[in-house]
Amino acid sequence: MSTTTAERHYWIFSADPHQYHWDTLFVKGKEMWHGAGAKPDAIRALKQVRKGDRVLCYHSAPERSLYSIAEVTRDPYPDPHDHKGKNLVADLRAFEKLPRQVTLAELRANPALRKMKLLKNVRLIISLLTDLQYQEILRMAGIVAMPRVRTAAAPQLNLEQRAACLTESKLR
Repeated sequence: MSTTTAERHYWIFSADPHQYHWDTLFVKGKEMWHGAGAKPDAIRALKQVRKGDRVLCYHSAPERSLYSIAEVTRDPYPDPHDHKGKNLVADLRAFEKLPRQVTLAELRANPALRKMKLLKNVRLIISLLTDLQYQEILRMAGIVAMPRVRTAAAPQLNLEQRAACLTESKLR
């Protein structure tokens, strides 16, 4: 069962670009993400992730920037390569590359994001975002909301819906 927009959560998943570059996900289209490894904080956070949630894909050092958007296609499950059965993985689908990467320095400079968990601890592998933080990051990346036209023919779309429309139009 897919998550509705009202129930959807937003996350940042971090990866070292030397070990896993987010372009790999776009080449494959869908992939099992095992970036949480055996780290207890990451496993705890991954247990909260659900199918339909959106993920901002972050490259840690040396790039330190948000790179793309992915969607969780399956609730987290035990890592089939972990014989001890302690690690979790999640399946991700490539959604869209950000029109413009957003650097860690830009995130830190934005007052609207000052309470973001990643900014308090850049070593976090998985970090929950509020809806407002997610929308602000999309705005910073160049995915902007449509003008506020309130008619029956042109319903108001939030940034998430706008990003989905842009992606769908690219596929046509």
